[in-house]
Amino acid sequence: MTAALLALVLAGIGWLWWKTEQTFDSVDRIPDALPDLPEEEQPPRSAGDAQIYLLIGLDAESEPDAGPGPAWQAGAARSDTMMLMHIPGDRSSATLVSIPRDTWVEIPGHGEAKLNAAYSWGGTPLLVRTVQEYTDLRIDHLAVLDWSGFRELTDAVGGVTIDGRTMNGKQALAYVRERKNLPQGDFDRTRRQQHFLRSLLAQTLSGDTMTDVGRLNGLMETIGEVVSVDDRLSNGDMRALAWELRSVRSSDISFMNAPVIGTGTVQGQSVVLLDWEAAAPLWDAMRTDTMEEFLASGEAPPLLGQTVR
Repeated sequence: MTAALLALVLAGIGWLWWKTEQTFDSVDRIPDALPDLPEEEQPPRSAGDAQIYLLIGLDAESEPDAGPGPAWQAGAARSDTMMLMHIPGDRSSATLVSIPRDTWVEIPGHGEAKLNAAYSWGGTPLLVRTVQEYTDLRIDHLAVLDWSGFRELTDAVGGVTIDGRTMNGKQALAYVRERKNLPQGDFDRTRRQQHFLRSLLAQTLSGDTMTDVGRLNGLMETIGEVVSVDDRLSNGDMRALAWELRSVRSSDISFMNAPVIGTGTVQGQSVVLLDWEAAAPLWDAMRTDTMEEFLASGEAPPLLGQTVR
């Protein structure tokens, strides 16, 4: 009986290893996704083993004439959502910071414009370089998800429950894209995106998903189909990170918006004005891997509340 049980356990581990490798192999790698710049022209890397990812949500539907090809190629879609994810060296938590797409910044080689223009003009390398220059943070890796992939991922986990309502992929997409009927427009929109991501993570990391072989299999297959990452992120890197974060739950993940002064009009465009002074301590905490202390100091931007419009 002991031998039979051991055989079942080993078979399960073998299947999970094979399935994980298959998933990672199917993840699309974006060639030359990160800026090809000399080391001295880039910000220093985060302290210790901390890592910073740039998460990009694309809206390929807004570019109907972009032609065939992956959504992540330059000009094929707009970077509709951008989040910086800080993973501390001890892998005990994570912090995600949303950056408004209409943030007015200096885009290298193009002058001042809205942040999401960087992606349209130069794809991921230009967007990463732009974010690095105004935060002075070194981006280690990036992940890209198109809205159609977002819809499929939601359906793969059997829908996501938010505030007592279970949404399928189509309903969830409408929820996170809404802004015109929200009091604070894009700011409330980013909070909805964070709230949904938090709910999705809670459901994905729950026992219901992890112990349901069929649902877990569907989730892993969908991740491989809809997520793209930079070409410097290997299967081994992803497997190691997944193992290191195995104890993290949704309650260990903090969400916030980058501090802003408000909105304004520049060159006839409605833009978001970043609060550079208030943002500096946040970027510094991410760079020095002191986010836990920063969050406890009371000086951090407001965290995402439990109630979201």
